[in-house]
Amino acid sequence: MKRTFALATLVVLLLPVALAAKDSKDSRDSGNSLVRFEGGVGVHAVSNVAGTANTDGSFPNVTRNIVRGVNPAGQIWVIADLSADIKNDGRISVNGEGLLLAGGNTIGTNANANVFATLICGPVPNGPFTLHSSTLTGVPLQPNGDFRINDLLSPAPNGCANPVLLIRNATNQAWFAAGFQKLDNDN
Repeated sequence: MKRTFALATLVVLLLPVALAAKDSKDSRDSGNSLVRFEGGVGVHAVSNVAGTANTDGSFPNVTRNIVRGVNPAGQIWVIADLSADIKNDGRISVNGEGLLLAGGNTIGTNANANVFATLICGPVPNGPFTLHSSTLTGVPLQPNGDFRINDLLSPAPNGCANPVLLIRNATNQAWFAAGFQKLDNDN
């Protein structure tokens, strides 16, 4: 009985210390983050069409989905999941799942692409924008579209107003996917 009581007392006394240490570590980890992203969307090359349709079904006025000066990929892509953490010193960690073509004859494939990440900062709507990228040679997409980037952005950001994260093709630097910023009040 005394042994059980002593063990219970020890647990009660040490539990707050353990929880405080965990909270301290969590706050250090998140406090060192410049910006985080959770979830994402694949590219649609066209953001708008206008005018009367041509006889072949195309339209005379097509607006490409250019994001802050970065051209879109020429075909639709999807991404199943994306998470990214960018630290104040420019370290970037990105985990992507299922980045695959969603149209054309090679639908459902990774197109043997290599990808890199770009953090874009600056005033909206028209900038000027500053691009901070991981190594431009990128990392290869796995056959299922998964990828991991652990790198250092160049140039390292010094703060970041209105952050946008793009996942880009190493071959032509077009964007394939964009991340959704995780705000402090997100759960």
